[in-house]
Amino acid sequence: RMAEDVKEESVTSNDESDLAASDGSLNNTMLTEGSCLLRRMEISVAEAEKRSGKNAVSIQETYTVYLVETRPMDAIAEGHNPPPDSLWRRYSEFELLRNYLIVTYPYIVVPPLPEKRAEFVWHKLSADNMDPDFVERRRIGLENFLLRVASHPVLSNNEMLYHFLTKEHGWKEMVYETGFQAKADSRLRALSATFRVRSPHKRLVEMKHYSDGLQSHTSQLLRARTRVADRLYAVYKVHGNYGRVFSEWSAIEKEMGDGLQSAGHHMDAYAASVDDILEEEEHYADQLKEYLSYAEAVRAVCRKHELSQFELEMASQDLISKKQQREELATGIVRTFSLKGMTNKLFGQEAPEQRDAKLNLLEELIAEGEETVKEKTAECDEHAEKAWADIVRFKDQKDKDLQEALINYALMQISMCKKGIQVWSNAKECFLKM
Repeated sequence: RMAEDVKEESVTSNDESDLAASDGSLNNTMLTEGSCLLRRMEISVAEAEKRSGKNAVSIQETYTVYLVETRPMDAIAEGHNPPPDSLWRRYSEFELLRNYLIVTYPYIVVPPLPEKRAEFVWHKLSADNMDPDFVERRRIGLENFLLRVASHPVLSNNEMLYHFLTKEHGWKEMVYETGFQAKADSRLRALSATFRVRSPHKRLVEMKHYSDGLQSHTSQLLRARTRVADRLYAVYKVHGNYGRVFSEWSAIEKEMGDGLQSAGHHMDAYAASVDDILEEEEHYADQLKEYLSYAEAVRAVCRKHELSQFELEMASQDLISKKQQREELATGIVRTFSLKGMTNKLFGQEAPEQRDAKLNLLEELIAEGEETVKEKTAECDEHAEKAWADIVRFKDQKDKDLQEALINYALMQISMCKKGIQVWSNAKECFLKM
């Protein structure tokens, strides 16, 4: 259902695509300025297939591939129904695409991928990542990821996304040729370091705290749902005992036999129905898990801005320090205690030639530092502006998605309760006929 909403939203997509600028935008006939890819291309992950083969170290492995299908929307609009273009992708290729987008667009809340291994699963469901039901849910999640990205006003115009969808061979090499991996590694090291920003962006700090709360409450909700599902499973299955007792009892009764046996059949059917019900419920849980991951994506955007702000503050501090050195060197007055100041007092001032050379070097470094501070300030301001715009877009999407997911979850619970009432109503009718 959410995937359908993504498609619907793309039809009325806004014209924020100009934010994409020069960081990998696609100038292709499939795309027009101010529109998202999903308005020009039908996208689906049609099926999953299990395969076997040797990996990079020549060890036999079993893995899953997913069939990505695309079809131009203009042909559909003209009444044609051409066969879709298709190619197979592994989960790791979806990961590569997302990592590339994260590095290329540090100010965007990049949609998350479905989980690689099952978490928050009620204990009767398999946590095996090769389990057919899990693979099917992951297929749905991967399609949802592509629809999210292809409907985004900025991400949808990225050239590598288009190649991911249309170029079966050579796509990964093209991504690595962008050099994003080196940038990703250096940025990862910087983000993993401990640093404290003196002047954080107020709204992004608030959003970072909100993402912490969203992740906490979502994970608590998923844990509560898992516990309820386990107990619900037990309640349904125990109705099978009613079925067994009524069926066995019917064997020794004459007038009551048919009624007891019919009631037993209703109870058996009720007990067996819980497997399908809880499998369906996993799809609603997957929607909540998506926002569990989205919370981390929001926090990453805020953290990247903190890093940009920290780099700006360090550059500003370095510039101030160099200007102070220039003043001390020009006037001969040392304002702060330093080993150099003590040395000058003990052994005398430097020769004029040495001082002039150092002053010239400092002037060059100060000019470079001023340019660096200017660039860092512009980068930091741009990141904050674009990040906040995307976070506002994300919040609107989140409110709509979670409202829909929770309403549908409540409707499913109501349906389950009605089914229980119907079973016991049928049992009552059986008993009345005895």
